[in-house]
Amino acid sequence: MLANVSSSALMGIDAFKVQLEVDFSRSGLPAFTMVGLPDGAVREAKERVFSALRNSGYKLPPARVTVNLAPADVRKEGSGYDLPLAVALLGAVGMLPPEALEGWFMAGELSLTGECKGVPGMLPLAVTARAAQAKGLIVARENAAEASVVQGLQVIPADNLGQVARFLLGEEEIRPEQVDIDTLWAERQTFLLDFAEVKGQEHAKRAIEIAAAGNHNILFLGPPGSGKTMLAQRIPTVLPPLEFDEALEVTKIYSVAGLLPEDRALMVTRPFRTPHHTISDVGIAGGGRYPRPGEASLAHRGVLFLDEMPEFKRNALEVLRQPLEDGRVSISRSMVSLAYPADFMLVAAMNPCPCGYLTDVRHPCTCTPLAIQRYRTRISGPLMDRIDLHVDVPAVPYEDLRRTGHGLDSATMREHILAAREIQTRRYADLPLRTNADLTGSSLERFCPIGDKGGEFLRQAVESLGLSARAYTRVLRIARTIADLEPAADITVDHLAEAVMYRTMDRGGDPVG
Repeated sequence: MLANVSSSALMGIDAFKVQLEVDFSRSGLPAFTMVGLPDGAVREAKERVFSALRNSGYKLPPARVTVNLAPADVRKEGSGYDLPLAVALLGAVGMLPPEALEGWFMAGELSLTGECKGVPGMLPLAVTARAAQAKGLIVARENAAEASVVQGLQVIPADNLGQVARFLLGEEEIRPEQVDIDTLWAERQTFLLDFAEVKGQEHAKRAIEIAAAGNHNILFLGPPGSGKTMLAQRIPTVLPPLEFDEALEVTKIYSVAGLLPEDRALMVTRPFRTPHHTISDVGIAGGGRYPRPGEASLAHRGVLFLDEMPEFKRNALEVLRQPLEDGRVSISRSMVSLAYPADFMLVAAMNPCPCGYLTDVRHPCTCTPLAIQRYRTRISGPLMDRIDLHVDVPAVPYEDLRRTGHGLDSATMREHILAAREIQTRRYADLPLRTNADLTGSSLERFCPIGDKGGEFLRQAVESLGLSARAYTRVLRIARTIADLEPAADITVDHLAEAVMYRTMDRGGDPVG
């Protein structure tokens, strides 16, 4: 007898439909064969499933069982096929009628006792089930809230295999899982940090305003203890809140990576990722034998903070070139090519020299010019070109440390940033652009006119600083954002001058020179 059950498999952060076809034949010697490119975890489902069936009170007679995972030419991986395989076996032996299985999607791991366990990637599976106009989706209870974020799909939370069988037979009612999106949205994180806590560094806060308003990348340069990390950690407090479509993108990535918190059905705050400098290039970009998203994708729509940037391995830094330009990471393997979204704001921090005190008037620098040069060249020119703002963060004077008044706080900065973002939203309403950081080609010429005076000023800056074509583009983008913060319709020489000021590393020599 033949039975069919629908499930899905992951391809990047999306999923596609997988049909489990189970043929149960009493003729011939007993055997179990699974085809359709299953990986080790899928092949091991045989042992889990038969034990779960037996311990749930279902006795299957000896038979020749053939399982096909269609489409058969795409690799299947993970333990999420346990539940659909067990249900398909019950259908194949006649314990469940074919019409009871029709239209249902299922996914979940089974314990040897038949208990349903959650699996990664449930949100993409739910999206696929809805697109296939499924009757509903049956998943482990711990995955139900995540799946029910997809509106218009009935999600059935299951505790064990026996409960699923009784539900399909109509012997037990299970209330579909429901999640109140408005309630989730109201549970956005209340930040415990604030820029008001940062003493001094008002010029750095200004640069952060510009970076956050236009989604530009930013690099902090300064001696140890000057507040570089402190500034970076507070950037999420001034970023605009996630839109719903952005939240879905981020949640899908975390779901596929298996990093979605159990108590959170939807990621409602922008990610802030801080990988250690010992991370590998695969850890940054993603991939591996069974590809998974890396830190660049986990920071999608949020911030990727690289503290002590020159200490990262050269390969780990260089893989950031493509996502900084394209907003995605492409991974090619012999059997598959994947693309993970990776549209993030890069925030980096570094010392001006190996000892850290080149720009600190209170401590003598012990580094030789050659050592400084070698330290700086750990970050390649092409990568440095992709960082829009280079900001000097000098040591904080004692007077600023003792000052009792508060400087610019997060609430005020966020107000300025949201106003500038609103201008950009209206400006690019009919274009596939979100922020000024997306401007390129004809759109850059259209929205960043600088006139004759601005053109002459920028020509002199390009020639004197030796700016590359990419750096020139970034100066225009930054100038556009500075104008939006005023707000001003046209880019002036003052806007361009401030934008050029943030190209510290293009000037050569001393970073404050």
